[in-house]
Amino acid sequence: MSQSEMSPMHLDALKEIGNIGMGNALTSLSQLVNQELSMTVPQTGFYPLEDVISQVGGEEKLVSCVILRVLGDIQGTVMFVFDEQSTYLLIDLLMGLPEGSTTMLDEMGQSAVQEVGNVLTGSFTSAIGMMSQLKLVTTVPVFALDMLGAILPSVMIASGRVEDKILAIENELFQSNQKVKGHFFFFADPDAVDKLLEALGLTE
Repeated sequence: MSQSEMSPMHLDALKEIGNIGMGNALTSLSQLVNQELSMTVPQTGFYPLEDVISQVGGEEKLVSCVILRVLGDIQGTVMFVFDEQSTYLLIDLLMGLPEGSTTMLDEMGQSAVQEVGNVLTGSFTSAIGMMSQLKLVTTVPVFALDMLGAILPSVMIASGRVEDKILAIENELFQSNQKVKGHFFFFADPDAVDKLLEALGLTE
């Protein structure tokens, strides 16, 4: 299913997943940085692989991401992605540094980004489970820093290469005038896609 094939009912249900995930994440993240944060979800939907790549900025875009497998009633791979600029802004935000202070990812910065990625992947995965009433179990997250084109092949292979049904939830995290853009992607295994859509009430 592509974004153009989605009805208002589809979009409303997926938007609700984004809103629930956002609500789950905000409390945890605000406590993590000890500051009041806000978040928006500009777009949510099922997209083909080329649209997912375009949303992040292209195959050669350097990204940091947290990747984990989802097991249980449905199976798939979850990936939460920040582009390079948002990665550094996120570290500045977490460390209480002026915007532009971070220009490279050291071990402390990696740990900080991974922790935020863990919170966000957990929040949005929980939202999918809450909305669908499916039982989902997640594996230990793995952190990666590389070009998007180098990371995606292994994710696609693990998820059975479902190239036209990738659940994408874009989100923007705000603190004062700082904006960090992230992308949540759920690559459902082939036999899990229809089950997820049915559980969400998105089938005919």
